[in-house]
Amino acid sequence: MPANSTPDATGSDLNAPGMNSQADDPQPVRSADDGTHTDRPDDDAPTAQVPATPPAAASASGAPDDTIARARSLLVPVADPQRQAAATPSVPAVLPGRPDADRPQVRAPGQTPDTDGGTPCPWCATPNRPDRHFCRLCAMPQSQAHQATGPRPWWRRVLDPRNRQTPWAGDRPRLRRGFGYLMTWALWAVLLTLLITAVVNADNAVSAVRDHFTKRGPVGPDSVKASRSYPRHGPELAFDKLNNTWWGPGVNQSGAGEWIEARFDQPTRLLDIIITPGVSTHADQLSQSALPRRVEAVITTADGKKESRFLTLDQAAGGQRRAFRAGEVTAVRLIVRSSYAASADKQVAIAEIEFFGPSNTSRNQ
Repeated sequence: MPANSTPDATGSDLNAPGMNSQADDPQPVRSADDGTHTDRPDDDAPTAQVPATPPAAASASGAPDDTIARARSLLVPVADPQRQAAATPSVPAVLPGRPDADRPQVRAPGQTPDTDGGTPCPWCATPNRPDRHFCRLCAMPQSQAHQATGPRPWWRRVLDPRNRQTPWAGDRPRLRRGFGYLMTWALWAVLLTLLITAVVNADNAVSAVRDHFTKRGPVGPDSVKASRSYPRHGPELAFDKLNNTWWGPGVNQSGAGEWIEARFDQPTRLLDIIITPGVSTHADQLSQSALPRRVEAVITTADGKKESRFLTLDQAAGGQRRAFRAGEVTAVRLIVRSSYAASADKQVAIAEIEFFGPSNTSRNQ
């Protein structure tokens, strides 16, 4: 036994190899009296487990059991240091989410076995069977008329239904029930009425245009007569081509209802009429008689029909021309309806009446 070894109560050497000592194991030794302890110089040094004393040895040494238990209680086992795991981050509480349905995925159209070499769609170029009228992909019509090159005429651009926007598949066209829809129908109704009127009156329109540009020629009546006449002022003086002779009914005041008539043996087309009121063409002689103001012309045609027209004259000297387009005329009766400057000592007078029709030179051309 070495000199510095100290036996314990049981006769064992505490400084012997394999036994825990203050020099070999610098573990903190806790005092039972004051609770002070001494730190280990090396925390990483391994700690040896103190072997338990067999009960037989303890009984042989004669040491009481409480002393051994007290010695064991002074020894504090220290575990090897281990690396601590990273702390798991805490997740805050959230409300339960609403499950969303999966969005539909667009799938590419598969190739149909019977579309090989088919007609491509003019809208999306998808091949289709020759007997299909609408595309199997975009549902657009397969038939598309050939568009002519160059600008189209205005009437084709207005009436061509291709100018209207074609609705896509699945789109419902907008119902046209507004004011514009009614105006469109009204415009078409007016155009249709004008077209029908133009067709019905085409002959009259052609004749009116022809008569407007036709050269006029004088047409004299074959016979004349009047309701009554003033002495030496018969109805033939109104057609003698002289301005200083006149016809008068021989009654005072306006002479309303008195008439003078010209007749034609052959149906004649009349274009214009010139009436010279009064007893002369001189303005200083207008006050010598009443002047016709409103004259009714009753026209008799070759088929026996009669037509009335009203001519309004001016209170002026000289001949007054009025349009008088009538065809197949056999008789014209001029009835005085009102007069200018009518009085008890005056009678209405007409100096000259002239009819004009198409000139023979225009017919020969």
